[in-house]
Amino acid sequence: MFVAAFSEQEQRELAEKLTSLLSTYRHISDSYIIEFFSESLWDTLPVSWQDALGDLTPPQIADLLLDREIKDRRYPSVWPLSLLALRSAAHALSFPRKAPGGHSQDTGAAVPDEFQSNQSQSSLLRHIFRKHVKPKKQHEIRRLGTVRLVKKLCDQANCSSVVDVGSGQGHLTRFLSFGLGLDVTGIEADPNLVSMATKFDRQLLLTLAKENQKSGNAQSLYSVPGPSPRHVVGWVNPKASWDVFIQQLGVTATESDSIGATSGSYEKNQRVEELHLEPHSCQTKAEELQNTLLTQKNDMNTSDSVAQINTIFPSGMATEMLTCKTVSVTDCGANKPRSFLLTGLHACGDLSSTLLRHFANCPHVQVITSVACCYMKISTKESPNPPGVFQPPFSTDTVADSCSEYGYPMSDWVRGLPGHQLSYKAREGACHAIEDYLHRLREESSLLRTHCYRAILESIIRAERPDMRRPGVQTVKKAHALSFSEYACLALPRVGLPADVQFDPADVDAMLAHQGKVVAYFSLVLLLAPVVETLVLLDRMIFLQERGFQSKLIPLFDAAFSPRNLVLVSVKPKEAQS
Repeated sequence: MFVAAFSEQEQRELAEKLTSLLSTYRHISDSYIIEFFSESLWDTLPVSWQDALGDLTPPQIADLLLDREIKDRRYPSVWPLSLLALRSAAHALSFPRKAPGGHSQDTGAAVPDEFQSNQSQSSLLRHIFRKHVKPKKQHEIRRLGTVRLVKKLCDQANCSSVVDVGSGQGHLTRFLSFGLGLDVTGIEADPNLVSMATKFDRQLLLTLAKENQKSGNAQSLYSVPGPSPRHVVGWVNPKASWDVFIQQLGVTATESDSIGATSGSYEKNQRVEELHLEPHSCQTKAEELQNTLLTQKNDMNTSDSVAQINTIFPSGMATEMLTCKTVSVTDCGANKPRSFLLTGLHACGDLSSTLLRHFANCPHVQVITSVACCYMKISTKESPNPPGVFQPPFSTDTVADSCSEYGYPMSDWVRGLPGHQLSYKAREGACHAIEDYLHRLREESSLLRTHCYRAILESIIRAERPDMRRPGVQTVKKAHALSFSEYACLALPRVGLPADVQFDPADVDAMLAHQGKVVAYFSLVLLLAPVVETLVLLDRMIFLQERGFQSKLIPLFDAAFSPRNLVLVSVKPKEAQS
């Protein structure tokens, strides 16, 4: 399962084909659909393409252009070979997105089977792990955490420590720790999210304690208990070295050879290194948990509370939590360096590429599972500081800039290919959900008119303010249910223009008549989106291959439910772990 899906040579050949295809059709992938009228995008297509696509219905566009799985295609007219070649190449060169047991593209927005009885609660996830968690995240943490991936990888690498980067409110860390018995540290830049994570941890423990008190069941969640998850406030600097990252987790590179894995033993006298919560976080956690316990309706004292929670977590773990003692992590075995799995569930922009570099360079990281998102926020040579990227107000680490280490390309091979560059717009397009749009096309949803509305609005804005190009317009609620005049009245003030800007209704009606062409053109852009995503992820696979690590991309999530569903997995060979 964890051997590269194709050879080094095949990876390189695929990269060449991808860059060649994207270079040929860069004018499409780099175009903005809101400029459909103002930049006459339809006229940039070959006349034969205009004839083939201009009169298609939305369901026909879905069947003939976007759906890679459909076999029986019925064309209302003869398509030019160049258009057929683009569609075939885009489908053939893109990584498959269908997860085992997942829905096909033609099912559109169908929810996974686990949500059939209740669309907000996964039937495969215990209720304690569903609280505060949206359905999409429930689906993701269950599939990523269970024996399907993280747990299996930890067993394979003989380690039970996990570092979750960008851990947010701790939904994944709780499942890995309380549900699977792994020793988990989450690192998150937003202190408010970290505070919520520790709060939700306490709520879970209290819920379990109450349930076990009522039922008299002293059985733990898992057979080998691990410590409560640790939450660290920290921004992972893409330009920092791996030892700075290790220091953020609470252990300096000089204090121990590596981060430990949990053995399930909590012997007090054993000499071990430990991962710590920041002191103020640990103290706050203990104090808040203690206060919460003491204010319960039955007015139990702390020792009673500890006893209650210890019915779930044996060996005095609750006592250690309430008295702010850290839970030790022990060595995997004599003379063996201890290790951990590094994971990032939808790590944004450069964060995913940074984690891959830490995996390749840091001797402590033995396994990585990387789920990327927000490709437009990746740094490139052409755009080293893309818009929308989080910058911390301060940094305690002074790190020299490394101009050669951008988020894309990462590999030497792709960097050397002509035409490998990917614009901000191309990378932004790769984040779109093709399955969701297929569903809209097949349903002939009224939502399809929103692109046309925005493109008409862009023409009106430029007529009024020629210097204003592609201004951000906050989402107009239920724009598809409004007339264009109603939409414009709400949207224009959001770009600083009066709501009563005059425009010719006849011109607007003429543009509205071309809504089908707007949909067809956007579908061409969307056809190339998986090609762009494939090149970005393939570049990361080649980067690992160049450093001696095999990897594989696994379509783990149901793409109709979680569009960024490809998980990049790599395990260091045994000789690298010894």
